[in-house]
Amino acid sequence: MSTSIQRLVIVGGGTAGWLSACLIAAKLPGLAITLVEAPNIPTVGVGEGTWPTMRETLATIGIAEAEFLRECDAAFKQGSRFDGWTDGTAGDSYLHPFTAPVPGEMRDLIAAWQAGAPGAPFAAAMTPQHAVCAHDLAPRQRAMPDYAGALNYGYHLDAGKFAALLARHATGRLGVVRIAAEVTGVVAGADADIAALRLRDQADLPGDLFIDCSGQAGLLIGGHCGAGWIDRSDVSLNDRALAVQVPVLPGSAVASQTIGTAHEAGWLWDIGLPTRRGIGCVYSSQFLSDDRAAEILADHVRAHVPGADVAALRPRLLSFATGHRDRFWVGNCLAIGLSAGFIEPLEASAIVLIELSLKALTENFPQSRNTLPIRAARFNALFRYRWDRIVEFLKLHYVLSRRREPYWQAQRAAAAIPSGLADALMLWREQPPSVWDLPRVDEMFPAASQAYVLYGMGFPAPAAAGAAPSPAAVARIADVAAKARALAAALPANRDYFTALAAHSAPPAAQRDHAAP
Repeated sequence: MSTSIQRLVIVGGGTAGWLSACLIAAKLPGLAITLVEAPNIPTVGVGEGTWPTMRETLATIGIAEAEFLRECDAAFKQGSRFDGWTDGTAGDSYLHPFTAPVPGEMRDLIAAWQAGAPGAPFAAAMTPQHAVCAHDLAPRQRAMPDYAGALNYGYHLDAGKFAALLARHATGRLGVVRIAAEVTGVVAGADADIAALRLRDQADLPGDLFIDCSGQAGLLIGGHCGAGWIDRSDVSLNDRALAVQVPVLPGSAVASQTIGTAHEAGWLWDIGLPTRRGIGCVYSSQFLSDDRAAEILADHVRAHVPGADVAALRPRLLSFATGHRDRFWVGNCLAIGLSAGFIEPLEASAIVLIELSLKALTENFPQSRNTLPIRAARFNALFRYRWDRIVEFLKLHYVLSRRREPYWQAQRAAAAIPSGLADALMLWREQPPSVWDLPRVDEMFPAASQAYVLYGMGFPAPAAAGAAPSPAAVARIADVAAKARALAAALPANRDYFTALAAHSAPPAAQRDHAAP
């Protein structure tokens, strides 16, 4: 058997499978790529938020931004807003934006914020994105080049339409071969590697490297490779979600950020697209019944979506195991997506983990089987680190809360707080988060993200930050306010942006009439 890696086989479609196919095909055009997916198994299809990394991903794949926005009913995401997380009182809200704070030493910037605008939210003092989000504005003008913006941004999207666009692009433009078949087994090779997949009613499908995108089933990574599961439900308590899609009124505002609203035993996501809102109630079955979760979801829709037919809602129940594999790469098999793990979608980490996994794979792609053990060990160490940081960052949102319901008290219990996070919180009482706390390249949640959550939720600033700020820091904070006013005047509303995009993309009336049956 040849030791070279020439044939890549991906098991499973959906966002994970087709994003893997597109990115690998775009970066490694000489590789033979086959994706096999069962024709009758639906995907989860509720991952609707991305990070700014998606812009580079789409550009690399070769999909124009207007095409992506149009085909995926997509909108801009400039961060996440958290309502009711600190104490649940009126006005309890803060933003974790995608644009980093102005340059400068964080302790000095905090001092300038406290001296000049102590009543302003931390994010409002640090970036004009706060004001742009507050006014439902787009981060770019339509005349800008693809994927360029005045502010950092990602997307909200329809996950089903996104997977369909990626599938068309992969098979139609990038040479990926799709096989519609159910995987029924594995033909083992040397050292328990995978030599081929057994397919129902079709010939065996051989490959040199296999990517498991089969979702929570983990057909290859768990079923054949025997990778174990690390349960993180002791830290991340949520295990269920009810999800609905709600049409919106024509001309209604499109939010610039994901809105996460805390409730008695979890939180609700609210994601605005041009034609609908994706809304879900995340909760812990230990503290909340499915019926009560449905009531909370209906109440939110009734209160926040004008014209919604609440009686017609048919929520989809999603139950999920919280955790991740103990190994993500075993032999010649690599798990990407839900097959690798899942933690509640609080900061939209699912799709970015796919992107980061593919970046690590394609930039270190094995030329032969000889180096697979080395590459697997490095990959496993990196992504175990990343999962640990995800768990800690999501937990940060809970441990800073002062809500008194039993669920929120359980979230703050000492036994449910990772030791790394507990240590960091002690340090951050003396100094702001910095690269010393999060030193890796491509940190998923760098010091700026930690600061937005900490000071957004009222975490006490280090005592020394009360000293007089430097003139430079004062000037930078003042510049944020000036830039916020300028951008508010220059950027279009999200709704206006997408209305103009749709009008520009539509065929002329005569062409539409000619094409009508």
